[in-house]
Amino acid sequence: MLPSALQRHSGTHIRSKDPHYIHYYFLMRDIKSAIDQYAQGKLLDIGCGNKPYKEWYALLTDDSIGCDMEQSDKNMVDILCPANKLAFEDEQFNTILCTQVLEHVFDTKGVLSEAYRVLKPGGHMLLTVPFTWEIHEKPYDFYRFTRYGLTDAFKTVGFEILELKANGGKWATIFQMFLNTIHSTFPYKTFRAKCLKILFMELHFTWLLNKIAIYLDKKYFDDWWALNYIIVAKK
Repeated sequence: MLPSALQRHSGTHIRSKDPHYIHYYFLMRDIKSAIDQYAQGKLLDIGCGNKPYKEWYALLTDDSIGCDMEQSDKNMVDILCPANKLAFEDEQFNTILCTQVLEHVFDTKGVLSEAYRVLKPGGHMLLTVPFTWEIHEKPYDFYRFTRYGLTDAFKTVGFEILELKANGGKWATIFQMFLNTIHSTFPYKTFRAKCLKILFMELHFTWLLNKIAIYLDKKYFDDWWALNYIIVAKK
């Protein structure tokens, strides 16, 4: 079982000095674009946590429900159920949103099959997954997905793929992984860790590298290496 009252990301504002700023910058940019284009009617947010994107989809949908395995720390989950055994009747939703969840469910096909089942004909699923990231929420971290794995998984259950793109290319990935590595040393009580913390936090090296990464990734975008993928599929 996952721990109760899970701490989750709660909104769409991220400070430029945050160590995960690069990741969120590209991920949120593309999630908002997909929501603006496809969200409508009744929406299901699978693995919703604290519903960080509700402020975006609430403006475009008639109603929304969030489901998750456990209640979030801000008590935002409406229905408790596994993503591969959704507690809803067939063809209930016009839109399904599922962000950074699929890697945490061992039964990938089950999640996509259930999403397809509860989606109305002509409805859309918007999903994001990591391609490059360290182990997190262990031991419930099972997969990383390539664009080819996603394509096959969605087509196998019947979806038509409309869009599939990388959220952050090689420059974003290189810089984000470097920052994750540096920041992972901070909990250690060593002289080296203290020096790195001063350099990257007090002297704002994290902020500087965040800015450089965003610039380079936009100017010289190359998705042979990616942080995340977003896929938009239609039933």
